[in-house]
Amino acid sequence: MPDFSSLGLTFNIAIFLAAAAAIAFAGVKLSVIADELADRTGMGEIVAGALFVGASTSLPGAITSVSTAYQGFPELAIGNALGGLTAQTLFIAVADVFYRRANLEHAAATPVGLVQGILLNALLCLALIGSVTTGLTVFGMHPVSVILPIAYIFGLLMLRTIRKEEMWKAVETDETREEESDPSDSTDERSDKTLWLLFLLYAAITAIAGYAIGESSIAIVDETGVSQTLFGTTFTAIANSLPELVTAVAAVRIGAVSLAVGDIIGGNAFEVLFLSLADFVTPQSIYESVKPDDQATALFAMLMVTVVLLGMMKREKRGFLNIGFESTLVFVLYALSVAVIAF
Repeated sequence: MPDFSSLGLTFNIAIFLAAAAAIAFAGVKLSVIADELADRTGMGEIVAGALFVGASTSLPGAITSVSTAYQGFPELAIGNALGGLTAQTLFIAVADVFYRRANLEHAAATPVGLVQGILLNALLCLALIGSVTTGLTVFGMHPVSVILPIAYIFGLLMLRTIRKEEMWKAVETDETREEESDPSDSTDERSDKTLWLLFLLYAAITAIAGYAIGESSIAIVDETGVSQTLFGTTFTAIANSLPELVTAVAAVRIGAVSLAVGDIIGGNAFEVLFLSLADFVTPQSIYESVKPDDQATALFAMLMVTVVLLGMMKREKRGFLNIGFESTLVFVLYALSVAVIAF
């Protein structure tokens, strides 16, 4: 692999922007294919968003965190992982702006979506516990890094069970847009095999672009002297989160509002696992490099997700500028989270 640091600042910025564009392009394709796969598999929009789009569009961020941590830049890896959580939650509010029928949280409110958000906050709690109990590290790894993926898998199984049984459900209104997946509704003539191959192709593009984002970020941090935490939490995290933004906006434009919410919250849950992946490739536990700024970012992410969940519970049809109170508050909280890191 080439040494990106020898290419110069201008060239690395160009690589960073080109990789971000590639991630955004592949994200659009992934959203359409995932929506079709959701119909064919019958697993539902929000579960498909968590499993298909959420995981695949998180690939660039995962590659970035692992590669930067492995090369001795743990703060950049942590900032990318946690900053992605606040950025992607912000994208729910952005998607709400583009969805004009009603507030997005009203239209997409489902039991599965609510549980998905609770699962995300639980995973973040585990990560924060790891950051304040670094003395529990064994052979350079914290037990939380093993617990996180187990909890994530358990959460996915719970989501599937809840979707099938639905002990309770959101009251349907004229604006409710929870779509029932039905293979007979498909209008795409491409075979399942073709769709899966295309899905893997675009996922691979995002993974390669994620590596380029990581390498160029390291070079930019080295040449400019900017804080790893600040750059990772803002620029790197946003660049790697572009698939979530693009897929969310694209999904709400075609009416797949549950896919949009499932993509973002599901992607966030997968994003927490970046810390586990990074912990496997560092000589000492990644949690030993977590700083108060990182903890503040994680807490802001939890607060933003909680606000979104409250919005899904309240189900306000219209709000300020035709977005819900929760979207307005999410915008404010994101600005505060960046201000805390920057100043």
